[in-house]
Amino acid sequence: MDPFGEHASMPNDASGENKTSAGNSSHTTRILCWIMTGPKNLESRTKHIRETWARRCNVALYMSSVKTDFPTVELNVSEGRDNLYWKTIRAFQYIHQHHLDEADWFLKADDDTFVVIENLRYILSKYDPEKPLYLGRRFTPFISQGYMSGGAGYVLSKEALRRFVNGFETGKCTHFSTIEDMALGKCMETMKVEPADSRDVKGRQTFHPYPPDHYLVRQPPRPRPWYMIYDHYTPIEGPGCCSDFVVSFHYIYAVQLYVLEYLTYHLRPYGYRYRFLPDEQTGINTTTTSIVRSQSFIASYYSM
Repeated sequence: MDPFGEHASMPNDASGENKTSAGNSSHTTRILCWIMTGPKNLESRTKHIRETWARRCNVALYMSSVKTDFPTVELNVSEGRDNLYWKTIRAFQYIHQHHLDEADWFLKADDDTFVVIENLRYILSKYDPEKPLYLGRRFTPFISQGYMSGGAGYVLSKEALRRFVNGFETGKCTHFSTIEDMALGKCMETMKVEPADSRDVKGRQTFHPYPPDHYLVRQPPRPRPWYMIYDHYTPIEGPGCCSDFVVSFHYIYAVQLYVLEYLTYHLRPYGYRYRFLPDEQTGINTTTTSIVRSQSFIASYYSM
């Protein structure tokens, strides 16, 4: 099923090399995506993730407490909010055992998260997956080095995954809390996995634990909501809040997934020249350069 036609999806080819235009250095950045789900959400949420952004992952796994033909991976854990960290532990252990060599980075996302995989590849291409790193929306409290928001999704490097699994094999990490993202952050700190900066070159956030309207709309003076109080970096509200290369939004359900899919991959203002080119040198602003860039953008878009 392709809800938007041939240009909606930018899948990997048979060799596993991604053919997006996110930059040559990101073409070989392999990402395994695992989606935390459960039996009651397969029809209402998870199948819509499978039909949208998950198609762009190098590997996509759906972690549940029950094995189905969906397909889902059965983990030895009960459903329920109090078991989210157990599900995370078991999922990463399963991936380490069965899929370690199939990716360089390992994304955990909820079944109500929207992810732009091309933008994630671009961000990750600047880092070495053999170093102990993890990325996401960095929160400050409870853990000395902070931790990554679970709802916004977070990514472990291959070395971070190895250390996480080793932490439970050696007893250095334990299931000491049911708060999944914070507890994982504590294990990351214990195993000397460092939080990497996922913001863009202008300091704008790319991972978001709430939908776009929670950030893009300017607000009158008010007490900041908890998720902005928790932010490691100074939060910004209004149009400057979010990177042009956003990676994720949370609390995105079926209809909204397809809306964001359309807005991300199809809506274009005719004749508009994209203004944010972080990998190009600044200071060159001739008419010829503008025409060449516009032609290149149009050519790359219609070649997808």
